[in-house]
Amino acid sequence: MSTPDDTSRSVSGEPAGSDPTTAGSDPTTVGPEPTEEELQAAWEEQLKNITVTDILVQTAVSLVNLAGRRLGLGPEGEAERDLPEVRDGIDAIRALVPVLERGDVGPTLKPLRDALAQLQLEYARLAPKGSGADGAGAGGAGAPPSSQTPPAGPDPASRLWVPGR
Repeated sequence: MSTPDDTSRSVSGEPAGSDPTTAGSDPTTVGPEPTEEELQAAWEEQLKNITVTDILVQTAVSLVNLAGRRLGLGPEGEAERDLPEVRDGIDAIRALVPVLERGDVGPTLKPLRDALAQLQLEYARLAPKGSGADGAGAGGAGAPPSSQTPPAGPDPASRLWVPGR
């Protein structure tokens, strides 16, 4: 049976309006703040256990999430849209995938590849035609002069975004 006093308690069990940090028994506080040496030792221990692949996977996932927001898929919608940022994010993810494929996580990259493909499709749908998403269409200020020879290097067609690759 509930009493009137029960309804004045917050979800944490503290009386409504009370400040748990001043209550004297904060359950998250175990002891004194760690010293600089203890923090350094903890950091060194983490570095022993983490791999470059761990960081690359974390970076790729972060880039997918950020590029999705810059497509306007975040809580603020189109207000966050920034297609040049999306393009850079996609290019960075595409650069990381081959490195990840040669490691232990290669067989588990399907969700990352699928997310990349979705980003690429949405970017292609939103980007102005004939531009690098900077608003300069074909023949615009961003286009190279037609008398200029193309730069030496890999075939530009090799940079095409192909879902699943």
